[in-house]
Amino acid sequence: MAYQRVLLKLSGEALMGDDAYGINKSVIESIVSEIQQVVADGCECAIVIGGGNIFRGIAPAAAGMDRATADYMGMIATVMNALALQDAMRRAGLEARVQSALRIDQVVEPYIRPKAIRYLEEKKVVIFAAGTGNPFFTTDTAAALRGAEIGAEIVLKATKVDGIYSADPAVHADATRYSAITFDEAIGKNLRVMDATAFALCRDQRLPIRVISLFKPGALRAAIRGDDEGTLVHI
Repeated sequence: MAYQRVLLKLSGEALMGDDAYGINKSVIESIVSEIQQVVADGCECAIVIGGGNIFRGIAPAAAGMDRATADYMGMIATVMNALALQDAMRRAGLEARVQSALRIDQVVEPYIRPKAIRYLEEKKVVIFAAGTGNPFFTTDTAAALRGAEIGAEIVLKATKVDGIYSADPAVHADATRYSAITFDEAIGKNLRVMDATAFALCRDQRLPIRVISLFKPGALRAAIRGDDEGTLVHI
């Protein structure tokens, strides 16, 4: 393997599959199967998960809501996704721990960096929930932050598409996929696969990002092997 410790960023929207919102059972089982393979290979895997699939269902009610309040609701949605992912892993025989940036001690552990690192060294999957614990920061930024904190060698951003394109491939048939791109280029071109804060943090910490497809079988394993999978964002 090219990487021994990775931070996997999963968007909440990806968990929906073809559903309007919520968690699609077959999708989450497929994700767990992919993670199980790389853990069996000996890779230490941490995960940051979004909450868009749940927040989308309540978005109409949140219209006009104070931004900080809406962001805290989104953080709680990520905790729900993290618990669902942990339970799916338990059923698959994979040991996982959820750590939350918001204190919900009766439900999940608080985020404690040394404890998270110890879990990884014990080959447990660590799922980081509730983003950074602060409003106005995305879960992409949380992925960059946690990746740097735990000493991950790369951030793997799993999306619905197989990399970063020059334009939205669902809208523009002539859009081309980048095999590799620098952080400065990604920020300068305003490529929205991750927000600029996450790109800047990874750039400053010299932490590469690889954007891969969540739905392509074997893509996660190939990326961890160091294959030319998806798009690499680098210094």
